[in-house]
Amino acid sequence: MKIGFIGLGNVGAKLANSLLRNKFDLTVLDIDNKILDQFKKNGAKIAINPEDLTRNVDLIITSLPSPKISAEIMEGENGILKGLSKDKIWLEMSTTDEKEIKRLGNLVLKKGAIPLDGPVSGGCHRAATGNIAIFVGGDRDAFEKILPALIIMGRKILHTGKLGSASILKVITNYLASVHLAALGEAWTVAKKSNLDLKKTYQGIAVSSGNSFVHETESQVILNGSRDINFTLDLVLKDITLFQEIASKNNITLEISPLLTRLVENAIHELGPRANSPSIISLLEDQTGLQIRAPGFPDDIKDNDAESLGYEVIPRKA
Repeated sequence: MKIGFIGLGNVGAKLANSLLRNKFDLTVLDIDNKILDQFKKNGAKIAINPEDLTRNVDLIITSLPSPKISAEIMEGENGILKGLSKDKIWLEMSTTDEKEIKRLGNLVLKKGAIPLDGPVSGGCHRAATGNIAIFVGGDRDAFEKILPALIIMGRKILHTGKLGSASILKVITNYLASVHLAALGEAWTVAKKSNLDLKKTYQGIAVSSGNSFVHETESQVILNGSRDINFTLDLVLKDITLFQEIASKNNITLEISPLLTRLVENAIHELGPRANSPSIISLLEDQTGLQIRAPGFPDDIKDNDAESLGYEVIPRKA
């Protein structure tokens, strides 16, 4: 299977590197020439444009920062749609909304090709070793056809159902992570003001019912002070806005989501859109005059698990 990969950002580059490291025939494209040069040195082919890439591969993967950019790559001059033909598969790994993935998916189907949405979850640092989850929505046969590539890029692979279902699930998981991050900011502020030992508090939360993936990762860079997690506030706002749109579409009135949106918008106003998401705690530090730090925590998070082959997650039967 020949694979094309468009979008070599924080996550995309790691996913593409996993494919290259495992000897897949890989063609890549990105706006960053330096990263393209690195991929070329490691054996990847470089495409001229999305259309050129699409014509020469069987599976086209996109991992891009926004639905707008995905649409441009698909529909623009020399875009993916112009290079599509019968039985080629497009896998959208960007975080997008159900309506947009279905709109683009219909355009793909008109070309005789097959659309899938396949967002990832588990943190940028874990993408390097494939220790992440991948949700895939769309045609089951196409999913099985590309499963050999999916189990290289991810550890736990879940077929979520029809096209668009994976994108909804991804938005929900990102919303939950954002809620956890906001709650952690408040929890650490209260812990500090209460004169708790923050190293012991970290361990206490980690072994308690209050633990979460966000705590195990982002609390560490909060306490270190680096707040470096490779996920920025503008991306947080994008995700929680998508979540709110899903709720509104389904006529569900939410309480926490609007509060979280205002909190993130305020953080962007104060810190800028490209501030890393754990920096949101600095608003509480400024408000209270506290400096929330503890020794012994890393300035960035690395995944120490060895690379291993992934597998399909099969939901429990009733």
